[in-house]
Amino acid sequence: MNAYYSEKVMDHFKNPRNIGEMNDADVIAQKGNPVCLVSGERILFNDSLSEIDNFSVHTHVYSHDYTRNKIIRRIKRQYEGEILHLKNCFGQTILTPDHLIYAMKLPSHEKYLRHKFKRTLSPAWYHADCLNKSDIAVYPIPQEEKEVEYIKTDVEKSRWDFRSNDIPEKIPVNEDLLRLFGYFLSEGNIQNRPCKTYISLTLNIKEKDIARDIENIVGSLFNIKVKKSIIVKRKTLVVYIYNVHLARLFKKLFGNGANKKKIPEFIMRLPIKKQKALIFGLWKGDGYINLDRKGSRGGYATVSVEMAEQIKILLLRQGIIPSIYTEKAKVSKWANHKQAYRIHVGQRSSLKKLSSILGTRYNPDSYESIDSWIEGGYCYVPITKITRSKYKGEVFNLEVGKTHTYISQAFSLHNCGDQMKLYLKIGKKEGKEYIKDISFQTLGCASAIATTSMLTELAKGKTLDEAYKINRDDIAKSLGGLPKIKLHCSVLSQEVLKSAIDKWRSKNEQK
Repeated sequence: MNAYYSEKVMDHFKNPRNIGEMNDADVIAQKGNPVCLVSGERILFNDSLSEIDNFSVHTHVYSHDYTRNKIIRRIKRQYEGEILHLKNCFGQTILTPDHLIYAMKLPSHEKYLRHKFKRTLSPAWYHADCLNKSDIAVYPIPQEEKEVEYIKTDVEKSRWDFRSNDIPEKIPVNEDLLRLFGYFLSEGNIQNRPCKTYISLTLNIKEKDIARDIENIVGSLFNIKVKKSIIVKRKTLVVYIYNVHLARLFKKLFGNGANKKKIPEFIMRLPIKKQKALIFGLWKGDGYINLDRKGSRGGYATVSVEMAEQIKILLLRQGIIPSIYTEKAKVSKWANHKQAYRIHVGQRSSLKKLSSILGTRYNPDSYESIDSWIEGGYCYVPITKITRSKYKGEVFNLEVGKTHTYISQAFSLHNCGDQMKLYLKIGKKEGKEYIKDISFQTLGCASAIATTSMLTELAKGKTLDEAYKINRDDIAKSLGGLPKIKLHCSVLSQEVLKSAIDKWRSKNEQK
């Protein structure tokens, strides 16, 4: 960051002058750049994703520090111009160029190609337009843990159901149950027909160990005997659980249909150690790990976008950094394949942790190249691709209480562009009005704060006519120069001062 800005810019950014609200100001002016996401972009709430178009006031979303905060306002407007497509290993976000992203900008010095020097940089809010490929996006990881010892089954029994055995009123949330949940989320289905409601789990014909585990868990926790059937032609082994109460419980907890499955919120908040059993069941059911190939990796596939996001969060909580790829729907000789989300784990340290959860030994002996890392409740991942395109249509933004931030599928976003607020106290000497005192509040990147800080120094003590003539070049020159991409910050500073003076003069003319 220091290589990107002059020493004076960094000084005014770290030690801004005349900052803060002025309670007895004679005039207050405010300027800012509206920023938005395109229609259809997904935002994180309740550990799942929903399109920004669908959010309403008072809904809670997660912020850049992973606290939950209320949406105060949803903004929708028409936009025509350039948009940016920013991508990292978690996915893609499409937004207007001025949108602020929580990131670390890598200086041009070659030493910052190395991991240990990247970690010395401090995150800040940067305009999407000033970020480059390989700059580091900063993504929050939920830290909250809430132990749940038991869950109530609490399912309604049909008055005509005389065949299904009752299940316990509450069941322990232990490793066995979580492992069973994982198996079901990966391989399970609920048949919900009149007088025929049951659970089936379809496994590979070789996965007899999983079938035995399911049989033992269901027998132990619910006192239910399962039935198994081998379909040689399809090379499958199907485990049937014929109990309407259990089927309804699973449907209530997880949904039904592969593309609608989700993990209940209480599981997402369980202690990290306890969640390992769920990951084990998920991965054994529909995942793989290959340590023999060149470039060892693990993988998981789901057609549920909600579950893909939840698995990403579960892995991050374990210190595992995944990559998520979208595979478009396709038609093959054998079947119609729905759009799928593939989760890959390939980084050495992450793969070692996943292998440990799955009970597999992985001891690579070569040097690891590190481009992503987890530290202090955040995951740091490089931006892998930036493209630009023209856009015409609706764009959206959310005004979020307290933090003023929200999270997309891949980035932490501020709900504001650069916002500058200027306070003036007007005095009079020798018959001329002058700026007796001045202060500011600015939300934005380093140059936005630095330019407003410098503006207050240039304007303080000057007559209104003199102050009105301060322009962007004066501000930039006084700061020892600004990168071309940041000159708009000096323009915004100039505009907010002129707006304040115009406002004062207009008020006095009316008087």
